[in-house]
Amino acid sequence: MKTLSDYMKMAYRMEIVEDKEEGGYVVSYPDLPGCITCGETIEDAVVNAVDAKKAWIEAALEEGIEIHEPDNLEHYSGQFKLRIPRSLHRSLAEHSKREGISMNQYCVYLLSKNDAVYSK
Repeated sequence: MKTLSDYMKMAYRMEIVEDKEEGGYVVSYPDLPGCITCGETIEDAVVNAVDAKKAWIEAALEEGIEIHEPDNLEHYSGQFKLRIPRSLHRSLAEHSKREGISMNQYCVYLLSKNDAVYSK
């Protein structure tokens, strides 16, 4: 069985979001449901997040709640196949050619641009 120390050494992903209404920053750990804190500055929020993570794990261990290990990028290959209409394929190929990059690079650009818009 893993100990508090074991879990504290794991690299859990931290999400930091600016709180535009109240001011400061809100921090959460997606892999630790309900583990959330805040701080007036990013630095304060990160320090508070480490304390919150420790308190969350301690409580979970005491209560026998399952603690998930951090999500790992090794689970993702970075590749997926996608079937698209021929007309879209042609359009993507033409745009990428105009930009002087591969269609793969152009599609990655479009996906990352949209992901940035939707993650706000």
